[in-house]
Amino acid sequence: MTVQHMLPTNWAKSSRSNSTQPDCVEIAQNDEFGRVRDSKNVDGGAITVSRDALAAFVNAVKTAE
Repeated sequence: MTVQHMLPTNWAKSSRSNSTQPDCVEIAQNDEFGRVRDSKNVDGGAITVSRDALAAFVNAVKTAE
């Protein structure tokens, strides 16, 4: 099995994404990896990090650090 087969593909758009706030990201995660992509350019690639790194990123954004 390749790493590509282990990457999550269950994308979820930010709850803040709407017509007045179009600059949002989508997140996908599984037990090992987290991925982030631009919701306006879903075919433009994604950043893949460990699940722990994604959790730290999301926490920092939520607390505006």
